Amino acid sequence: MNDFSKHLIAWQKTHGRHDLPWQNTRDPYAIWVSEIMLQQTQVAAVIPYYTRFMASFPDVTALAAADEDRVLEHWSGLGYYSRARNLHEAARRIIVQHHRKFPQQIADIEALPGIGRSTAAAIAVFAFGQRHAILDGNVKRVLARAFGIEGWPGQPAVEKRLWALAEKLLPEDEIAAYTQGLMDLGATLCARNKPRCAACPQTDACVARAQQRVAELPSPKPRKTLPEKKTTLLLLLSGNEIMLEKRPPTGIWGGLWSLPEVEETTDAPQMIQQHYGITKATPALPLPSFTHTFSHFRLHITPQPIRVKKSAQAEEQGRIWLELEDALNAALPAPIRKILKTFLRQKSPETTL
Repeated sequence: MNDFSKHLIAWQKTHGRHDLPWQNTRDPYAIWVSEIMLQQTQVAAVIPYYTRFMASFPDVTALAAADEDRVLEHWSGLGYYSRARNLHEAARRIIVQHHRKFPQQIADIEALPGIGRSTAAAIAVFAFGQRHAILDGNVKRVLARAFGIEGWPGQPAVEKRLWALAEKLLPEDEIAAYTQGLMDLGATLCARNKPRCAACPQTDACVARAQQRVAELPSPKPRKTLPEKKTTLLLLLSGNEIMLEKRPPTGIWGGLWSLPEVEETTDAPQMIQQHYGITKATPALPLPSFTHTFSHFRLHITPQPIRVKKSAQAEEQGRIWLELEDALNAALPAPIRKILKTFLRQKSPETTL
């Protein structure tokens, strides 16, 4: 066993994390759910979502049988909603293609929607004890610092080099402790900011520490200016009810319930008359505007409350009217939930139409 692996395994057994809700199990379903939730999300944020999700969908059969709206409700606020849709679709494929059993072959695992090479490897390691390398964002940072790997890890050539290194470092034994150690080291000590190098098991051999380049490695992603977009989201209110509209299955907030959206320059009353057959609409003062940043653009949002009288057309498929308090329990994107909570705090008794 190489020194890197040996020191990491010893450290993990003594100082690593051992009591997370998805640990101490070989259940591939539980491990899979946790790995998908942990993609681009910190452990502390995932734990309550994971606990609720597993209580409602305790196995792959329950998840596959669930309505997509209910799955998205349990994901609401966690972000990256395509992960939830892929998880749901993968559960259905496991039922049909793998006879209700989670596949054990690494190629079959990776073929499921939403599972890439690193996630498939983590599942195979923790559920089946197989010997595979992982390379998530934390692991890339650990390896780049420990071995002085130059360049942004997202570049294909750099990533290829990191994968080769990750494969080379795999120990013959204790693969689960080693893999968990990589995750724990990247999440707790070798953090992006303010790493705790003195406590690291690799501190004496770390190239970045020896060269005083911990803050420089791994190289950051080249900056680019994010496009700016503006939109107005309509709170169509009838009494204490609000209308929600289903988003298309693809694109931002795909498959979630949201508020009707219009461009900033659109005449909102005219738009809702044309699209929803609502002829009586009384705009109120807009709520405070705010900005929501996606990975590829910034969206400046102005929430516009409008008192309306419901019409039959406004109750067509893909639209629902809910009591404001009940709407908060729907599968909503985080910005929409924020808007509704703000409105509920600020609204005063008004005459209903």
